Amino acid sequence: MGSMGSDVGQRPHAEDFSVDSSFSQVQVEFYVNENTFKERLKLFFIKNQRSSLRIRLFNFSLKLLTCLLYIVRVLLDNPEEGIGCWECEKQNYTAFNQSTNINWSHIFWVDRKTPLWAVQVSIALISFLETMLLTYLSYKGNIWEQIFRISFILEMINTVPFIITIFWPPLRNLFIPVFLNCWLAKYALENMINDLHRAIQRTQSAMFNQVLILICTLLCLVFTGTCGIQHLERAGEKLSLFKSFYFCIVTFSTVGYGDVTPKIWPSQLLVVIMICVALVVLPLQFEELVYLWMERQKSGGNYSRHRAQTEKHVVLCVSSLKIDLLMDFLNEFYAHPRLQDYYVVILCPTEMDIQVRRVLQIPLWSQRVIYLQGSALKDQDLMRAKMDNGEACFILSSRNEVDRTAADHQTILRAWAVKDFAPNCPLYVQILKPENKFHVKFADHVVCEEECKYAMLALNCVCPATSTLITLLVHTSRGQEGQESPEQWQRMYGRCSGNEVYHIRMGDSKFFMEYEGKSFTYAAFHAHKKYGVCLIGIRREENKSILLNPGPRHIMAASDTCFYINITKEENSAFIFKQEEKQKKKGFAGRGSYDGPSRLPVHSIIASMGTVAMDLQNTECRPANSSKLALPAENGSGTRRPSIAPVLELADTSSLLPCDLLSDQSEDEMTQSDEEGSAVVEYVKGYPPNSPYIGSSPTLCHLLPEKAPFCCLRLDKGCKHNSFEDAKAYGFKNKLIIVSAETAGNGLYNFIVPLRAYYRSRKELNPIVLLLDNKPEHHFLEAICCFPMVYYMEGTIDNLDSLLQCGIIYADNLVVVDKESTMSAEEDYMADAKTIVNVQTMFRLFPSLSIITELTHPSNMRFMQFRAKDSYSLALSKLEKRERENGSNLAFMFRLPFAAGRVFSISMLDTLLYQSFVKDYMISITRLLLGLDTTPGSGYLCAMKITEDDLWIRTYGRLFQKLCSSSAEIPIGIYRTESHMFATSEPHDIRAQSQISINVEDCEDTKDVKEHWGIKTSHHRNSCSSDQSEHPLLRRKSMQWARRLSRKGNKHSSKTAEWISQQRLSLYRRSERQELSELVKNRMKHLGLPTTGYEDVANLTASDVMNRVNLGYLQDEMNDHQNTLSYVLINPPPDTRLELNDIVYLIRSDPLAHVANDGHSRKSSCSNKLGSGNPETRDETQL
Repeated sequence: MGSMGSDVGQRPHAEDFSVDSSFSQVQVEFYVNENTFKERLKLFFIKNQRSSLRIRLFNFSLKLLTCLLYIVRVLLDNPEEGIGCWECEKQNYTAFNQSTNINWSHIFWVDRKTPLWAVQVSIALISFLETMLLTYLSYKGNIWEQIFRISFILEMINTVPFIITIFWPPLRNLFIPVFLNCWLAKYALENMINDLHRAIQRTQSAMFNQVLILICTLLCLVFTGTCGIQHLERAGEKLSLFKSFYFCIVTFSTVGYGDVTPKIWPSQLLVVIMICVALVVLPLQFEELVYLWMERQKSGGNYSRHRAQTEKHVVLCVSSLKIDLLMDFLNEFYAHPRLQDYYVVILCPTEMDIQVRRVLQIPLWSQRVIYLQGSALKDQDLMRAKMDNGEACFILSSRNEVDRTAADHQTILRAWAVKDFAPNCPLYVQILKPENKFHVKFADHVVCEEECKYAMLALNCVCPATSTLITLLVHTSRGQEGQESPEQWQRMYGRCSGNEVYHIRMGDSKFFMEYEGKSFTYAAFHAHKKYGVCLIGIRREENKSILLNPGPRHIMAASDTCFYINITKEENSAFIFKQEEKQKKKGFAGRGSYDGPSRLPVHSIIASMGTVAMDLQNTECRPANSSKLALPAENGSGTRRPSIAPVLELADTSSLLPCDLLSDQSEDEMTQSDEEGSAVVEYVKGYPPNSPYIGSSPTLCHLLPEKAPFCCLRLDKGCKHNSFEDAKAYGFKNKLIIVSAETAGNGLYNFIVPLRAYYRSRKELNPIVLLLDNKPEHHFLEAICCFPMVYYMEGTIDNLDSLLQCGIIYADNLVVVDKESTMSAEEDYMADAKTIVNVQTMFRLFPSLSIITELTHPSNMRFMQFRAKDSYSLALSKLEKRERENGSNLAFMFRLPFAAGRVFSISMLDTLLYQSFVKDYMISITRLLLGLDTTPGSGYLCAMKITEDDLWIRTYGRLFQKLCSSSAEIPIGIYRTESHMFATSEPHDIRAQSQISINVEDCEDTKDVKEHWGIKTSHHRNSCSSDQSEHPLLRRKSMQWARRLSRKGNKHSSKTAEWISQQRLSLYRRSERQELSELVKNRMKHLGLPTTGYEDVANLTASDVMNRVNLGYLQDEMNDHQNTLSYVLINPPPDTRLELNDIVYLIRSDPLAHVANDGHSRKSSCSNKLGSGNPETRDETQL
């Protein structure tokens, strides 16, 4: 084989030797069909763009020059001097007489001066030779095709007579229609424009070409008519060139004054011919122009290079543009003041929607939004959008596609195409499925929809209304929503919704500059106390990672970037210092304020909050089993006012560090004692061994010592390892969390991880049941089999048997995930119809269940609490419409289901990607809050409940101090549930209110039944204040008083009749609930399930459900005016009063941050976590 290879390698050399044995090299020039003289001429005159462009420009100039010379000849011609051939006897000009015959000599002969003749002959000779050469070069075998071309005939008419006059001098005064060269100039101009576009490699604009052709056609018609009529009228009335031009303009404009008219039949015939030509040519030109104009309106034209270089613009790439998506983007993008001068160029492959077209015609948007129809995969369309000059490119996925994987693939290709075309343009990419995220990791910012969605839904189960909290944080709001509402909660809720996350360098900040060298918790507390801002995290200059609540050990430096929550950023704030602050150094009197750094020993500090002074006598925390702290009596006697320890400037390792959750053995002991000797499965802490997709952030979790077999993951079927076939048999100590989804997508993994994170207490882990329409795949089961108490079963939420088998009567939360197959519907906004109806059915069957629903369209959340005759819902609807008219980006925020965190749409998080253009840290902070990313040293979001034992703290500001000083936790907001006497309103006036109260006499018979099942309200389940429920007499009086207010004109008899009708209606509705209860129990008996649990649940419908909160859905119809509502207050003012059952959102520092250094102090810090609180408070704080 080696010899064969050598022979083959030597063969070409052998052939070379045979050709030339002298070894001399021969230079060979290669041609591509251009080795002949004709081909070289064709290359120069036709094929080569630049040389062809120059030749056409020269030809165009010649034609314009001939037309100009014709005008000069007309102006120099004077028929009165005589007419005739060259060097012949001249005939004198006679006046026109209609009775005489036409003197044709005036038409055939003109007076042409010799210099003018010489120039015209030279030009004609050049044009003739060029025409003949081009005819020869473009000859393709049919000579007649070349000869009968209009351009060739016109060239012959205008050049051959001049050439003949060279050899026959008498014909030098012969009239030659040189003005017809204007048509040849038009033809040359068209070819020149085509060559120009080819030469400079620019996209040809058909619209520009068509407009140019139309204008040239009009000019040629007018010029031809003007010159023709002027010349023919030499034999009639003598018309000047200007009068002929005037006549043509008047005639072609269809005005026809009649003051100038042709007098002889040749000129009249020419006018008829010109009008016929115009009637044929111009409509065709206009039709083509209108067609191109319509096409341009569809495609959007171009964004000019000059504008791209002088203006700033961003490009929005979408596969289909809906009006909701467009308005969300525009409202959020232009909500920032520094983006007002930006332009938005939309690049979409589909034709513009009618609604979108209507919106883009509004002057507010028409001046700033440019719609281009095109594909991001075509360089020509990217060039039209001037992508390489763009400030950013937003690539959004089409979430309404049935095949979401295909939608992601399209997004990935768009991102690759944009990165290839404009590598320096920042990319903001929205991806749907987490497994596709690593394909676009080169993008500057990426938001994965399913990751955020499932993590948010999971946190909603343990931190109520997390979805509302995050949504309000990532929306730009003025904080003015609801300020004109008569409802106090709407004003407070709307004002707090204006809080957003901002950043500033600490050395440049007036908020935080004075705390340089102090601990993070010290800076956070005092900044909140003094300025009302909530410091939530920092970023070191040398480290790009953001740390949420790095803890008291973090010392603030001037180079740190501070992230804080406030109504507006510091740069837009005005500082007004109160007079009292000038006296703060005079002493520490009872009602003075202390804001400065600590200069005195800790034991002599007097810490204050608001107008209440707290005298600190001892900095050591009280033991956890100390007596409850009571508030002092009004007269000053009684027990001493409880004290709150000050927030130290530097960390105290003995009392400030949170518990070490990795080495807490008391938890295991408690678990064993609770199990009463039964077998206990020990959990270990570690990282999940199998991730279902590439790019998931590793999170330390509670894991099983050994992976569970796949057969044990099936909840409703026993196996050889256990015989349990329903949730009751497992004997779970905690309530279930049921997730209803269509398929077990990889994103569902992010629902499990936050609920099994290492910082969750083991005894508070809720069993998770996945109710799936389709059987999960093997790789998904492999990923979840290492987590404790995670099960699945096949079934749907519209099947009662499936719900009962998965243990819905033992569940605390039901999460209904939007199904991919229903995300698209023939009619807009109908995609949620099935989900909404199924959820309402479940609520009627299981009214004590907390249901969290994901919808495709946010506007459909109004149906989650729809009452046709409820005046309060009508008032909320009017408030929403008014806020939308006022330009609010959060018009839907006052809907009760959204405010309570019971409904959520992933499209609400689209603003997260848009806001990242201005705040590049928002995605990182959101992922940290949701637990998707776990940065070492960064805290996590959790919640604590305010119990009666915590009410001595009184205000949010004092709670801030208490948490900062005892457990180094940073509160960021309150989830409040309050008892509300809904104010109803007449349709014509929202302020015409009447207080409506609910009569619960009929419900008292079921008040004590709930104790039978041992229902224990979850940490995020608030019950309304007990004042009204404990005093039914007051409620009855309240109802009578409300009826008097609302019906002043009615007689007493009408009141009695109405009361009787209400009682009858309530009895009817109670019987309907009993029917539903019987239906459920019969199905449970049929399935062999015990019905004891549901009997207790069914009895909760009258009294307990009425007091249950956070439902956010259609309440039981007996409660037409539900008496509780829930809402989120982000960063409320320090003087906000705490109320019973408030849930406080906390950012707790990382328990693992100082495990290695301070393991010896864990026991003391755990036992003294809340100092003055009781053990129950401690349990509620640690989730």
